[in-house]
Amino acid sequence: MRKSTLLGLMLLLMPMAPVKADEGMWLLPLLEKMNSGKMTELGFEITPQQIYDINNSSLKDAIVIFGGGCTGEIVSDQGLLFTNHHCGFGTIQSLSSVEHNYLRDGYWALSLDEELPAPGLSVRFLESFTDVTADVNKALAKAKTPEDKEKAMTKLENKLAKKAGCDGKFVVGGINSFYGGNTYYFIVYKVFRDVRFVGAPPQSIGKFGADTDNWMWPRHTGDFSIFRVYADQNNNPAEYSEDNVPYTPKQYLKVSIAGYEEGSPAMIMGYPGSTNRFMTASELRETTEKNEAAIKVRTLRQDVLMADMEADPKIMLQYASKYAGSSNGWKKWIGMNETFAKLGVEARRAAEEQAFTEWVNAGGEERIARYGKALENINAAVEGRKADYILMTYINESVGRIELVSAAANAKRITDALATGDPAEKEEQLAAVSSRLESFYGDYSLPTDKKVAVAMIQLLKESIPADQLPSFYQDIDGQFGGDINAYVEDLYGKSVFTSLDKVNEAIASGNVEALNNDPAVKVRESYLAAAKPHADKYASYAEQFAQGKKDYIAGTLEMREGEAIYPDANFTMRLTYGTVMPYYPRDAVFYNYYTTLKGVMEKEDPNNWEFVVPEKLKELYEAKDYGRYANEKGEMPVAFIGNLDITGGNSGSPIMNGRGELIGLAFDGNWESMSGDIIFEPELQRCISVDIRYVLFIIEKLGGATNLIDELDIVE
Repeated sequence: MRKSTLLGLMLLLMPMAPVKADEGMWLLPLLEKMNSGKMTELGFEITPQQIYDINNSSLKDAIVIFGGGCTGEIVSDQGLLFTNHHCGFGTIQSLSSVEHNYLRDGYWALSLDEELPAPGLSVRFLESFTDVTADVNKALAKAKTPEDKEKAMTKLENKLAKKAGCDGKFVVGGINSFYGGNTYYFIVYKVFRDVRFVGAPPQSIGKFGADTDNWMWPRHTGDFSIFRVYADQNNNPAEYSEDNVPYTPKQYLKVSIAGYEEGSPAMIMGYPGSTNRFMTASELRETTEKNEAAIKVRTLRQDVLMADMEADPKIMLQYASKYAGSSNGWKKWIGMNETFAKLGVEARRAAEEQAFTEWVNAGGEERIARYGKALENINAAVEGRKADYILMTYINESVGRIELVSAAANAKRITDALATGDPAEKEEQLAAVSSRLESFYGDYSLPTDKKVAVAMIQLLKESIPADQLPSFYQDIDGQFGGDINAYVEDLYGKSVFTSLDKVNEAIASGNVEALNNDPAVKVRESYLAAAKPHADKYASYAEQFAQGKKDYIAGTLEMREGEAIYPDANFTMRLTYGTVMPYYPRDAVFYNYYTTLKGVMEKEDPNNWEFVVPEKLKELYEAKDYGRYANEKGEMPVAFIGNLDITGGNSGSPIMNGRGELIGLAFDGNWESMSGDIIFEPELQRCISVDIRYVLFIIEKLGGATNLIDELDIVE
């Protein structure tokens, strides 16, 4: 029998089947129904209500969205916040200079007065999570076109936001889709916009191993940074002000230094970004090809960047965050394609689709009418859009990532501001553009960008058909005899967007025509025009694809009646739980479940910036000066693994023991499970976390920030 919402279906199914403890990104409102029994069986003492209670304080009130794509946790009654070093990386970089390089040297605020404002950084606390599936279905019932549906959803969202008291700044809300558009929740967040940088280890600890160790186990990275949330005098969110005070949270996490052992229960709460566990075989082939294109482009671009970064400390600082962001996705895509092939994921998906088709055909006319075209719609959409997806990837990843071309996007903002009749509004708009450009040029190397431009323009020419290239390639051939180097020299020589001074001069002159005709603007217009037909073609299949996925997921849930099935990640708060445990990555190879400071020393390579070990850390190691943070064997634990189900967005999430006490910060997955966003491999998939004892050891022994240690509620 078909249910009106998948939520109702799931609640009815729950008593009928056990839950896999080592897989799942579970919705917090459903923990009591779906997971409480298995969690108790694994040794968890904390109850679902203590984890999530919408009417009373619970653990969910200590977990935040940090910045634009990470998780953080409140660890004191004064709003102190822990997250990953790589999550705070961009902020730390923006606060650094060559003279005060907090990335390289680390930073520790020994008092509130020394905490550094971080403009633009915010955190979000979950306020409410309401099922609005019936409201959405009613709103969409009369919508005939995609445009009608969008209008109906916007109208409903605005209505729900008003009812929830959203102001669009400090209280925000939106409709979120689950189970492929079969279920909807309206989620409200409270936004705190005064967040300050408190401390971080030097990059040689916080990013130890860098790209070489990224996505790898064993791992020895002290991947943490510290911030503090501030509020106004009434404990409400506010813009930055010297009068603001540390936020008093509804809930904060206790910190356990009691450790763990193999088999210890562990759980993570956080904001996983995106998974596609219902991905079909055709989608997987499309993803593989897209990955190959992106890997090819990023490999070349990153090689150019790294050569300049290694040659100049200033460029290393300017491009550290940009490079890290690019490299993280690049290496993940490499691992995904490798594990797709190694684990036979496409064949397994095809087998699932065959089983689905047989189930549909065995269900008579009603089931066939409901689900019979699901896979057909998915496969037709993927086939129709795939070529354009690949071409769009090549264009956007190459020419679209030339920084001069990106800077040229400000031309329209400037000309729009100059055309504004109201002097006050004009000044405000120009100030906003100026602030954006100051940030951009602070982390910009003209010589580096020119090298990237030459490499990207050449690569795109070699990678896609000539008739698909942006029109500026005609200028290269017609005016420069095909000489890309000469074209780039001319481009950068004539554009005002090569420096802040030139842009400011153009603004002061008020020459709108010159700005609109800037050669970098023309390149940007050319590349966007080349990408647009492919983007439009790709988008033209969106409705067919979405309907196919919605039907396929709904049918899969009905087919698998009796199983608890979680929705794909969509950057909403989830809980995953399991145990601390080792694994065998391949024949005759065993990986233990934790690493120690000894491994840091074994990896040391003073000639490789990725594996430099600070002298003070070596001194502490030699003296075995670990304080109360050593384990029972006298070792200094660094990182550990467990069979918890995470993905991007979970970075910085707290990993907690069976009592809900903080024992580490999740920061990575392992190489053998790079297909994890698509399919969970219980024997191989592991979440990598930095041990909280290593975090505290670095804060106290290396950083000397005992003020922060004293602020924590530490359980021994």
